[in-house]
Amino acid sequence: MKIKSQRDFAAGLMFLIIGIAFAIGATNYTYGESARPGPGYFPLLLGVIMALLGAVVLFKALTIESDGGDPIGSIAWKPLLLIVGAVAVFGLLLPRLGMVITIPVLVFVSSLAGDEFHWLDAVINSVVLTVFSYLVFVLGLGLTIPLWPTMFAAAGA
Repeated sequence: MKIKSQRDFAAGLMFLIIGIAFAIGATNYTYGESARPGPGYFPLLLGVIMALLGAVVLFKALTIESDGGDPIGSIAWKPLLLIVGAVAVFGLLLPRLGMVITIPVLVFVSSLAGDEFHWLDAVINSVVLTVFSYLVFVLGLGLTIPLWPTMFAAAGA
C-alpha cells in the first residue's frame, strides 16, 4: 500500500496512537454512566474519538492522491520547544508562584514562539486569560488554585 500524503499519514498515526493511549489509560478509572460520568468517562470518550479521527485521516492518506505526496516539511524546533517549555514551566510554577504570576509567564514565553511578538498584545492576552481563569476555575468551579506566591499566601493566613 502506497502512502499518498505523508502529512496526513503522520497526523493520522499521531492521533491514532494518542487516542489509543488515552483510551487505555482511562481503563484505570471508573467510567460511571452518561447521567453521572466517572473520572474515566471523559478520557475514554476523548481517546475513542481521537483514535477514530486518526483512523479516518490515515485512510485518507492511503487512498486520496495528493500533489507530490504532500511531503512533511522540516520541524520548527523553536516554536515547538518554546510552547512545550512554556507548558512545563506553567506546571512547575503554578503551585509556587500562583495563577496571577504564572499565567502571564505562560503567555509571554509561548508568545515568543510566533513570528510576530508585540508586548501590548501579550499583556492584554495575559490579563484577559488570568481574569477569565479566575472567574471560571476559582469562582465558577470552586477549584483550589493558588492565586499568589506561597510566601504571600502564608503571610495572609
